[in-house]
Amino acid sequence: MTQARSTLVSATDTPYYHCISRCVRRAFLCGYDTRSQTDYEHRRQWLEDKILNAANVFSIKLCAYAVMSNHYHIVVHIHPNTAAKLRVPVPVTPVISGYFPTGITI
Repeated sequence: MTQARSTLVSATDTPYYHCISRCVRRAFLCGYDTRSQTDYEHRRQWLEDKILNAANVFSIKLCAYAVMSNHYHIVVHIHPNTAAKLRVPVPVTPVISGYFPTGITI
């Protein structure tokens, strides 16, 4: 069962978090898929750019990251005091400009 993020993340216990995202059904995130004979290596740089951009947009410090063929890991340090000082309209514009492909309007 899913839980609210406020119950999962506690900056008083630790500000460091290890996050993982994994592909399903033998899908490839990056690298060469021998089953489908398709090269997905171009996605590695795209994903690295998105991870680095997220560190600039949100109130986190990126401590480490690793991108593998079917999953990636990131270790972040959250800054709740910095996030609490932000007004709601301030982070919305960078998120929209940083996470939607060019040409898409909202």
